[in-house]
Amino acid sequence: MLNNYRYTAAERFMRYVQVDTQSDPHSRTQPSTPTQKDLSLILVEELKAIGVADAHLDDFGYVYATIPSNTEKKVPVICFCSHVDTAPDCSGSNVKPILHKAYAGQDIILPDDRTQVLRMEEYPYLQQLKGNDLITASGLTLLGSDDKAGVAEIMDLANYLCTHPDVKHGTIKILFTPDEEVGRGTDKADLQKLGADYAYTLDGGEKGDLEDETFSADGVKVTINGVSAHPGYAKDKMVNALKIAGQILGALPKDRLAPEATEGRRGFIHPVNISGSAEQCEIEFIIRDFETPGLKKKEDFLRTLVEETVRVFPKAGFEFQVTEQYRNMKEVLDVHPNVISFAKEAITRAGLEVKMESIRGGTDGSRLSFMGLPCPNLFTGMQAIHSKLEYISVQDMEKAVETLVHLVQVWEEKS
Repeated sequence: MLNNYRYTAAERFMRYVQVDTQSDPHSRTQPSTPTQKDLSLILVEELKAIGVADAHLDDFGYVYATIPSNTEKKVPVICFCSHVDTAPDCSGSNVKPILHKAYAGQDIILPDDRTQVLRMEEYPYLQQLKGNDLITASGLTLLGSDDKAGVAEIMDLANYLCTHPDVKHGTIKILFTPDEEVGRGTDKADLQKLGADYAYTLDGGEKGDLEDETFSADGVKVTINGVSAHPGYAKDKMVNALKIAGQILGALPKDRLAPEATEGRRGFIHPVNISGSAEQCEIEFIIRDFETPGLKKKEDFLRTLVEETVRVFPKAGFEFQVTEQYRNMKEVLDVHPNVISFAKEAITRAGLEVKMESIRGGTDGSRLSFMGLPCPNLFTGMQAIHSKLEYISVQDMEKAVETLVHLVQVWEEKS
């Protein structure tokens, strides 16, 4: 605990989640939804009220802010980053946050849909949260802790540093991004303007978690070209691209190389969308592996499967397009060991056990790392994200803030 400090993270969080900021994967605007800026404008005004004078929102929905250095040492510039958008998987409109004081281990029935029940046997992390104050939604929406918890914790860090000038630190940058949930969180980020040397995203889960590794990721689009004919006169003429696509999907492994059949460090080939007609059909895949060379192996496997399926239909053809999505940030972070070691020290100073985790997904930190800003991911406390049973512990949020305060001091001390 920070001595005699009244944390503001939970109070801020409960206000922020009531602003609908769902992003839209089908929109081509930046940000993908204008409502994301509603929260960003609130954050800018609150930062200015705290004393962060240069806080501002740009046209693309990014919030930039600076807490100036208060030390004579030359300290690397550290950025803390979270995203304001929530996932389109589950409604984020009219979120009603509920504070459950002193959780005792009981089932929590959410009042607006009593079929939504938070049970310890289904969410065993709750065992560690007995006695804590929990925040949930009301049962009809997600809560939005992914990633408004991170936003609120960074805001509380700013509040703490501005009200405790005796805490020595270098220049601190704040970056709030839009559209992380639809894979475009860093598309318009201006790293030159940001001016940071290293960064940390706050987008992780259990207290003590430190994530330095993500999947490497590619997208694959397979286009099947069939032959169209009037169905009444199609004998020996039509080649139905949809049926070929169905055979390709049916030939994919069931017990391996699939998200539903893998865990830990095993990657996968995952069809995410199919569209088209008898003449032409497209299948979209995502390919994931912790080892970047493993992507090529999986793509070669998929290409061979497609070739062998299409070969049976001499008049058919296919196109195979690979698009790089993001890479495992560990490839960058291993070259900058202080970014991880200083985070471990801060977590330990906060009285927590460090738990190194690998993300079976990606974060803004993945892309930022390869854009020249090494960026691991720190815990926020968020749990059961993207669902109506999403919850978070107030005390976990406060531990996240405490960790950040220690982290800026570690960087200053060791510079």
